[in-house]
Amino acid sequence: MFVKTKTGDSRRRISGAPTWRERLFIYKWALLALLICQMGQVIASLLLPSFSADIVDLGIGAQDTSAIRQYGGLMGIAAGVQLVLSATAVFLGAFVAYRIGQSLRADVFDKVNRLALSQVQGFTVGSLITRCTNDVLQVQSMLVMAFTMVVVAPIMGVGSAVMAVHQDVELSWLLVVSVPVLAGIIGFLTLKAIPLYQRMQRQLDGVNSILREQIEGIRVIRAFLQQSRESMRFGTANTDLTATAIHSGRLMAMIMPSLTAVMQLTSVTLIWAGASRVRSGDLEVGALIAFLSYVALILIAVMMMGLMIVMLPRALVSARRIMALLQSSVEVGSPSDPKPLPPRGSGLHLRLEDVSFGYPGAEAMVIENISFDLGPGEVLGVIGATGSGKSTIVNLIARLNDPSCGRITLGGVDLRDVAPADLSAHIGYVPQKAYLFSGTVADTLRLGNPDADDAELWTALEIAQAADFIRAQPQGLLSPVAQGGGNFSGGQRQRLAIARALVCNADLYLLDDSFSALDQATDRRLRGALREAVSHAATVIVSQRVASIRDADRILVIENGRAVGLGSHDTLMRECPVYAETVHSQTQSEEGAA
Repeated sequence: MFVKTKTGDSRRRISGAPTWRERLFIYKWALLALLICQMGQVIASLLLPSFSADIVDLGIGAQDTSAIRQYGGLMGIAAGVQLVLSATAVFLGAFVAYRIGQSLRADVFDKVNRLALSQVQGFTVGSLITRCTNDVLQVQSMLVMAFTMVVVAPIMGVGSAVMAVHQDVELSWLLVVSVPVLAGIIGFLTLKAIPLYQRMQRQLDGVNSILREQIEGIRVIRAFLQQSRESMRFGTANTDLTATAIHSGRLMAMIMPSLTAVMQLTSVTLIWAGASRVRSGDLEVGALIAFLSYVALILIAVMMMGLMIVMLPRALVSARRIMALLQSSVEVGSPSDPKPLPPRGSGLHLRLEDVSFGYPGAEAMVIENISFDLGPGEVLGVIGATGSGKSTIVNLIARLNDPSCGRITLGGVDLRDVAPADLSAHIGYVPQKAYLFSGTVADTLRLGNPDADDAELWTALEIAQAADFIRAQPQGLLSPVAQGGGNFSGGQRQRLAIARALVCNADLYLLDDSFSALDQATDRRLRGALREAVSHAATVIVSQRVASIRDADRILVIENGRAVGLGSHDTLMRECPVYAETVHSQTQSEEGAA
């Protein structure tokens, strides 16, 4: 994620952390040390059975106590070296894996913050949350396992096979049989598990989406007594996820018993075949013990690979989902050669030229051929029925999406040629849902202008008709704001969101249905104060209420995504039947309510 610096012209990552690819390069020496430790501990492990065989054959068999002490001491040194190197390798592996996981989460979060609004809706919020948390955790856990086992297992397996053959060639046929059987079992179960893990991640997305929706809409659920219905809905999704998890868990649970069974059968067969060779004098007892140990190491190496493979299918699914997000093109990106906007405070002219927008894969455009001009000091009202495309126009001007056709210019510069930070510095935006971040009132208001002093904050609160209820708070500007602004009413949240936009001292203000929760008296006072305060700027006000926009210089009437009228209130009353009908219906409603 990036934020504006004090100059407003450059951007930096909030986390300040390198990307996960950069982490791999940064920790190249740690990874090299990890590789050396892993190889050292494997070599130490491979020496232990050989020393054991020498103790039995050269020490106990020959009744040579000095040989026992010598090889016993070497065995103790090898065991100590193995312990130290193994612990060091585990520490280094976990350290690098968790650091890469940290950067991967930061990369995913950064990508999400740069996606167009349509892309966020395409991925869905629940899926994005899962990718940033659960999917990264799966990859991170797999990295820990890989760094601690991926080097050990193949070297130990190959090294043990070579040492076993060195002890006795004729018994090596057991390895030719048992190892392919183990590999076949693991491969078969893994291929069966991958589709299940893919389905599980999709179901987890669904559970997250339902849970998020139900938490946000808890008041609606309770108001309509739909707790049972929503519980059944969540229960169905949860049951499906649990069933898939149990199925995949049972499948993966078969790996260890299968590996253990093959390992035990191999050991029994080896003892049976080796005993006759010991009796005939073709094989020393110590060599048989060493061969058994090497076979055990081979099977342990295969089991270690099996443990990795248990985690591999889900980690691969998670990695593909993360990479699909990270590799997705940013539809609203920074231009390679950005053009500067005129300096702040110079007044900017906004123009839409035959702008159309449609979501990818949609059959119809959301808006079509919208055009208008808006100069400094002018106010444009936008009105239309729900779903007519009013908010889409505001989102395009704020460049949350880019037009499918046409172009939008500010100060004569196409918005697609403007750096996002430069555009943000010129716009004061109030979204349809007045979302407030946790912190204090001052933190909330300074979101768009970190350098604003307390006097500027109070001025913005006065204009937004929010000063009275903030003064009534014991801590004033330092009063806490809960996540989402839950400790304020809907109207208070809207007024704080308007004050937050005013603190930006912008050249263009976008107010998307920002007066909907206000009573008419507060609405009237706010619009009067707002018009005077932003007289230097162009202002777009979206509303479903005629009273909120009737005093605008021009009013754009939208119906089914098309402009059906553009002019002053009086002009539209004469020339636009859709607008006249809207005014008439709202006037009747107000008279009926009175």
